[in-house]
Amino acid sequence: MEYKTLGNTGLLVSTLCFGTMTFHGGDGFWKVVGTASQAEADELMKASIDAGINFFDTADVYSEGESEKALGQSLKNLNIARKDVIIATKVYGRVGPGRNDVGASRGHIMDAVNASLRRLQTDHIDLYQIHGNDTVTPVEETLRALDTLVQQGKVRYIGVSNWQAWKIAKALGISEFKNLARFDSLQAYYSIAGRDLERDLVPLLEAEKTGLLVWSPLAGGILSGKFSRENQKPAGTRRSEFDFPLVDKERTWKILDAMAPIAKAHDCSPARISLAWLLSKPVVTSIIIGAKRLDQLTDNLAAIELKLTPDELKQLDQVSALPPEYPGWMLPFQGAARLAPAERPVTKSE
Repeated sequence: MEYKTLGNTGLLVSTLCFGTMTFHGGDGFWKVVGTASQAEADELMKASIDAGINFFDTADVYSEGESEKALGQSLKNLNIARKDVIIATKVYGRVGPGRNDVGASRGHIMDAVNASLRRLQTDHIDLYQIHGNDTVTPVEETLRALDTLVQQGKVRYIGVSNWQAWKIAKALGISEFKNLARFDSLQAYYSIAGRDLERDLVPLLEAEKTGLLVWSPLAGGILSGKFSRENQKPAGTRRSEFDFPLVDKERTWKILDAMAPIAKAHDCSPARISLAWLLSKPVVTSIIIGAKRLDQLTDNLAAIELKLTPDELKQLDQVSALPPEYPGWMLPFQGAARLAPAERPVTKSE
């Protein structure tokens, strides 16, 4: 296993993070996601820890709180010392019928963190993340609440998920100006089939030294190897019942076509190639992998050992490249004027 610091901190996290959204299940959507029992959760957790993973992600809404409970109980059942694992959870989603049982307000955050601590059976959360974009609560209110939790010792680091680049930049500015705890990480969707965050979010994260935690690295399973042009709804898959996250299907089939000979050359699954491609990106801190079964987890863990060649990476980058959008295509055109003559792109006039 490899490890990186979480953003601009001294906290080392494994480059693969085990996501526990498949724990417990329940009814409706959560049953589709996964229904791992406590015994199965313990097995998956043990395999992750044995492979060197020290980073575990959950949320208060996963399986209506049962995922947090299963994670906390697994650590107890496996006799894992609390200091040896990094626990990340999230707040924002609806956890009750009340008007204030949702969002990123100070009131909801203060209630939610205590509930998460009880379910996780711990006295602190290593990384507490705002799970979504609250259009009602002022950013400063959210940041002050999180700063209070850091001062109290209930939370050690804070992060955000699924926010726009401009709002993260605003939050980082407020934290610096007001001397409040700052977001150390962004948890965002990123895959070879969905590279949208490269337009604005990646440059921001690189400039601000903010960590990137990737969710759904296999694009909801479409990159697992089970899907193809000919079989777009294989039985027993989550995406067949819940078509999420959004992807350009035709572009994805082209990516899988290009990936097939590379997977064959390495004698591995397209899933492993997809994870190895993400691991090659310097901006990525950790990739959140989830599994319903031990064989799925084992295949994903093997991505750490897979090193794609420069030519293979080039092929995958080209077939998955984003279409140009303004102002992106304008920046290198005008920016060339600031480069030394030897660095400028060669044009016909030259």
